[in-house]
Amino acid sequence: MLRLFVALPLPEALRLRLASLGGGVPGARWTSPENLHLTLRFIGEVENGVGDDLDAALAGVSAPAFDLTLSGVGHFGKAAAARILWAGAEPNDALNHLQAKIETAVMHAGLPAEQRRFSPHVTLARLKRAPGNRVEQFVADHGDFKAAPISIDHYTLFSSFLSSSGAIYTPEAEYPLFPLMDTETVGEI
Repeated sequence: MLRLFVALPLPEALRLRLASLGGGVPGARWTSPENLHLTLRFIGEVENGVGDDLDAALAGVSAPAFDLTLSGVGHFGKAAAARILWAGAEPNDALNHLQAKIETAVMHAGLPAEQRRFSPHVTLARLKRAPGNRVEQFVADHGDFKAAPISIDHYTLFSSFLSSSGAIYTPEAEYPLFPLMDTETVGEI
């Protein structure tokens, strides 16, 4: 059995900047910098054969490269019962287009449709009984977070192994996005 998810890996400098936001919230289990990513689709546990079908379906996705900007922080759940602290992504049609194509590919591989609405974010911490006032203070302190745009030219299928020291993510396959054409060269083709 493989535990899989599809995500956008982030450059090291951005992962380190995101990790530097961590701290000040009791009950927070901060995501290690090497594990910071933007999930496009959580798959869960599948048999190896389904993993092969998924790989083939994802390899057939065709979408353009794009720039992505992470901006702002927030939490899922009410502050007093928050489960996740996150950094958000600015609205991005190309990101939504890619995620929709990946969702279609996942269903073509025989897996059920995702029931949750896509909410692009990077999980900074998982929370367990974190005081609501500290969660709200974290959001207030870091709400103006904004990273420089990053170029997204591929997405990755990761496997996840849950160990006593936390999750270990391994890239299983990378899928390129096609480069955007320079508007000056489009007329020459």
